[in-house]
Amino acid sequence: MRLKLVIGILLVGSTLASYAQGERRDKGAVTYEELYDEPYSVNKLFVGFQPLYGEAFATNVNAGFGIEAAYYYEDKADFKVHFRKPYSSSFFDLNQDLASKNATTSTKPSSFSYIEFGGTYHFKDEEETSKTKMVLYKSSYKGNKWAGRVPLTAEVPAKVRKIYGARLGGIIWNTSADINRVMEKQDLTYNDIIDTEGVGIPATYVDALGRTQDVRIFSNLSTAGLYVGSSISWFRNVAVSFNNYEEAVDDGMLTVFFDILYSPALNVDPVQYLGKEYSVDAIKTSALGFRLGIDGKFNRTLSWSYGGELGYRPSFKGHSFFAMFKISFPVFGTNLDYKVESFGQ
Repeated sequence: MRLKLVIGILLVGSTLASYAQGERRDKGAVTYEELYDEPYSVNKLFVGFQPLYGEAFATNVNAGFGIEAAYYYEDKADFKVHFRKPYSSSFFDLNQDLASKNATTSTKPSSFSYIEFGGTYHFKDEEETSKTKMVLYKSSYKGNKWAGRVPLTAEVPAKVRKIYGARLGGIIWNTSADINRVMEKQDLTYNDIIDTEGVGIPATYVDALGRTQDVRIFSNLSTAGLYVGSSISWFRNVAVSFNNYEEAVDDGMLTVFFDILYSPALNVDPVQYLGKEYSVDAIKTSALGFRLGIDGKFNRTLSWSYGGELGYRPSFKGHSFFAMFKISFPVFGTNLDYKVESFGQ
């Protein structure tokens, strides 16, 4: 019995080994020719449409679309502007959707919107020698052949442009807010939401069917602030031609950053209920926050890009955490050089 087991294991092992060898018959040394390696020859302007972003924000979960533009001024600085908002309250602006369906108060809920603009000064912009991994691809790999194999890679020397930057910019955003959730987090009661006479907003009401219901309070939060931080970027722009394989390109532009967020203007609208206005001054807000982020794109005329952020945004105390991702496609890139030489006849 043991002999049969050993023989079976050997047969399976030899079969797997021969299969693996058969799959890797194309594995061998390759030669290449450098076509270009110019990390400073990147497009000056990138404009991209974001068909989807998603944000798990403790104040208001939201998702939708956006647009973003970035401009690079030589090796001195770069500038960026970004706007995003939900497609609608149902896709996806959680608080506005809840307010339109469940609010007892009459304060009109606002849609989430976000605008950011700023620049990065390159206080150190240098070129370093590095290496990059290129995926080896053949036109015969199309379809199932490419999907069913582990791609081979080759490591080639490549220059990398490394940028250390100082960031500064402004952020403006507004959203509807579920005040009941905020009060619960801050251990407040309905008696803390008061009118001009110091009387708290009623905690319950009787609906048309004679049932007692809790008052659902919604308001709006708008902020204007700034961010200051630092970043590190890695730019590559290299192409090589391999023997027996297609040409390969590495033109990635990756940036990671850290910002301190400060919003001196955090405004919460008063609550309107049964013709009276109730103050929300008892609700605490936090003007300070921070974020870690990543942005990536490619030095091409037409491509895509990605990004993400994680941190604490100035907002209601206890409702500041957020995590956001964004995908851009298409992204158009241009070096803004439309001059051509002319000669007299």
